[in-house]
Amino acid sequence: MLPNAPSILILDDCDNVGVARRDISAGETLLEIDAKAAGDIPFGHKIAIGSIAPGDRVLKYGQVIGVAKTGIEPGAHVHVHNLEMLEVNPEYEFSLDARQIGPVAFADRKSFLGYQRASGAVGTRNYVAVISSVNCSATVCRAVAEHFKNPDIMARYDNVDGVVAFTHGSGCSSNGYAEGYTYLTRTLAGYARNPNVGGAIFIGLGCETNQIALMMDEHGLQPSDRLRMFNTQDVGGTRKTIEKAIAAVEDMLTVVDRDRRTSQPLSSLVVALQCGGSDAYSGISANPALGKACDLLVADGGTAILSETPEIYGAEHLLTRRAATPKIGQALLARIEWWRKYTERNGAVLDNNPSHGNKAGGLTTILEKSLGAVAKGGSSRVNAVYAFAEPVTEKGLVFMDTPGNDPVAVTGQVAGGANLICFTTGRGSTSGFKPAPCIKIASNTPMYEIMSEDIDINCGGIIDGEQSLEDAGQTIFEAMIAVASGERTKSEIFGYGDNEFVPWVVGAVM
Repeated sequence: MLPNAPSILILDDCDNVGVARRDISAGETLLEIDAKAAGDIPFGHKIAIGSIAPGDRVLKYGQVIGVAKTGIEPGAHVHVHNLEMLEVNPEYEFSLDARQIGPVAFADRKSFLGYQRASGAVGTRNYVAVISSVNCSATVCRAVAEHFKNPDIMARYDNVDGVVAFTHGSGCSSNGYAEGYTYLTRTLAGYARNPNVGGAIFIGLGCETNQIALMMDEHGLQPSDRLRMFNTQDVGGTRKTIEKAIAAVEDMLTVVDRDRRTSQPLSSLVVALQCGGSDAYSGISANPALGKACDLLVADGGTAILSETPEIYGAEHLLTRRAATPKIGQALLARIEWWRKYTERNGAVLDNNPSHGNKAGGLTTILEKSLGAVAKGGSSRVNAVYAFAEPVTEKGLVFMDTPGNDPVAVTGQVAGGANLICFTTGRGSTSGFKPAPCIKIASNTPMYEIMSEDIDINCGGIIDGEQSLEDAGQTIFEAMIAVASGERTKSEIFGYGDNEFVPWVVGAVM
């Protein structure tokens, strides 16, 4: 941190709490608020900058994040012991802040090196996917992918990033016409057609609810030299199926290895925006920096997918104001209402989020977390709202309805067509998300220094006073282009990403 930097960040003139930029000791004089710290306050946590009476609304970012349980004096730590959730029911306004960003002049438009697909989409990677239709075929799919982890085999295919199994725990014992079944089949089909997948094989058991032929027909997929399918019961058992699948993958690798990177417009980049293991700095540094990069991407014609519906709850009124049309804003509110009912019938409330780690990092309520989370989407208008794993067709900033659980949310975004992921974190994350490369972005320097082997970019300089949001956003934007063109991320160097395929399971398992 720069010498003489303030010890407290005050984010808006209306706020009655600030954020500690470093660990503050009890009794320490706080020049910014002319008071002494009433107790030890960890970095990233909130501190009262004025007197707050019991029942008063607590403001951060100029927005309500909760209500005071007790009287709070200047210099006091503000957290779960004296701040509680406040159910906010704003009067929603629509499209008042919707603004088109860009386009940039033609001569200034950026490009990247990607794989042009027959569909018109462009891949940033070139994988062969082995996809199970049901949990009963998961073992076979994993055995096939494991065979191709032999470096001597893959050395023959320089232009293929690998063979990866996408397996899951469902596909049967469910209503074939229900919401959860729709989500599953749309997810599986979406992975097969994701532009980062050069070829795919569906493997089933044979008797499951999720019949491969029906799924392919429903989602417009046709068998080809890049898309194969078969069932274990038809082939004659696991050993024979594994052998047949290995032979089929070998044939497909020959085809996929012919693919080459070519110069592609940045309008072909579809970036999934994610935050996980958030802390109080996430909404101050990494998320708004990613928002700046998102604006640059949108101005150049690209697409950014904001998601995690439970983690925009309490901040959705900011997004309805940015909806391109009132109908889009209403579609977002319809998903919020679905989540209210969904959590209620499952014995939960939306404020069950934040997690233990979020709270340890200084976040207290979902309102506070959501206000920071929406910053990932930058400032452009919201052009569409999509259901989970629905194909994304609109350009610019869009929203996809997903849980806040990171692997589930990313699975939906990749199924929708995301070919790159930007993932901010304040507590640390080690996930990879094949077939899409994942750029991980730290919100604070101490965590980055501890976990630098796993984190690609540090935005802690914003908190330290050494970097502007604009500069950090430019760094992330340039990393997007480099990684899309083939530069490997930290998780790719480690080979991570085989275990984060998690379709959203909704509904009864019978």
